[in-house]
Amino acid sequence: MLEVFFLSIIQGITEFLPISSSAHLILFSKYFNFSNENLMLNVSLHVGSLLAIIVYFKRDLLDFVNNKILFYKIIFSSLPVIICGYFLVKYNLINFLRSYEIIGWSTILFGILLYFSDLIKPKKTINKDFKYSYAFYVGLFQVLSLIPGVSRSGITITGARFLNFNRIDSVKISFLISIPTLLAVSIYNLKGLLLGENLEVSILNFLGIGLSFIFSYITIRIFIQFLKKFSL
Repeated sequence: MLEVFFLSIIQGITEFLPISSSAHLILFSKYFNFSNENLMLNVSLHVGSLLAIIVYFKRDLLDFVNNKILFYKIIFSSLPVIICGYFLVKYNLINFLRSYEIIGWSTILFGILLYFSDLIKPKKTINKDFKYSYAFYVGLFQVLSLIPGVSRSGITITGARFLNFNRIDSVKISFLISIPTLLAVSIYNLKGLLLGENLEVSILNFLGIGLSFIFSYITIRIFIQFLKKFSL
């Protein structure tokens, strides 16, 4: 249970900062030799983060009812990563990417890319300039987050910043387009989560969801306030 608590803290903090949550879960689990860390638990922790996004952006989500076009753009931008992620899981290719070397190099390279994207002066806002072409462009960036070490929030924020969106709107775009993606992953793995033969594992999974939700929600609030004063 202590391991799940620790991993929930890591997930809650790293999911929304421009650093890879999957990479940190893998690295910390290997370093401390955690026995509970596995792909299914990682999914459970991401479900907690998904719920935190929904709760925090509930007003924006309710606005989707009055702004269906934005809703369609969010769905459209998520299609590339959902399709690519499906084939990676279906053909069991995802585990080949979970290595120290890939995590290390991708962390360095995409961290540098984020730095240069943040130097661009913002000229666009999500309310006026978020076109379908921009949504697809950011969606292609999100595909790279399937590589451990490439932060999903970091790479999508990078894509939005390269399109001249300001930091706050880039973060909002990043977080909103994560909802369909995390939801698709959650649905895909929900059957296995609920029908697991080991009841203890199932309890730990649900515990991870709850703890991840708490730490994720706190991180979102602090991170957005941080970006109003400081750079990425």
